[in-house]
Amino acid sequence: METRLSVNINKIATLRNARGGNMPNVLKCALDCERYGAQGITVHPRPDERHIKRQDVLDLKPVLTTEFNIEGNPKDQFNQLVLSVLPAQVTLVPDAENVLTSNAGWNTVANHDFLKKTCKMFKDAGIRVSIFVDPVEDMILGAAECGCDRVELYTESYAKNYHANREQAIEPYYKAAVAAGKSGLGLNAGHDLNLDNLRYFAQTIPGLLEVSIGHALICDALYLGLENTIRAYRRELL
Repeated sequence: METRLSVNINKIATLRNARGGNMPNVLKCALDCERYGAQGITVHPRPDERHIKRQDVLDLKPVLTTEFNIEGNPKDQFNQLVLSVLPAQVTLVPDAENVLTSNAGWNTVANHDFLKKTCKMFKDAGIRVSIFVDPVEDMILGAAECGCDRVELYTESYAKNYHANREQAIEPYYKAAVAAGKSGLGLNAGHDLNLDNLRYFAQTIPGLLEVSIGHALICDALYLGLENTIRAYRRELL
């Protein structure tokens, strides 16, 4: 089974916002990503709109032909946006407003009641729900009890330790994947995955359905071009 590649286009929006105007055109870039082989598009709108803006999300939904994944902290403003757009998937991420990027998964035990209520709200609207978690078996089991469809493993630790000892770096992720499978959860992954470490992760982790990759992919595209880069990432997932 091939793991699907969802391209996170936040960094394209960051570049646009740095100058104002509409260059690069986020909508066109998303459609080009699909044309070049992306099997999904991911956005992570934040309250300060420092990259993806609310209007971007509204504009993307009618034109995308692959799966649309919206990730973020399920607060009122975010929830209203997701429910108005109805993407294929929503990924719940416990972002603090002042962080540069996601830096931790949910404590699904301590936040059980909140996450269970949130999962039900989105699932009742026909949206698949994924919860962003660290590779800890108790957090996987807790996520299952919240009623989500999938978990997304936060892979920063794996990427950070990959070159020192990849077998040791991936061990907790393998155990988490097994726990997810036993719990009936689908499995996604994302954060700091790149052309160096992606193939080993995808080949080692059982049941990996989707990876969401943005920062590294856009950095590689500066040298390889966007089309060649997406094709290169797809090859790592075969």
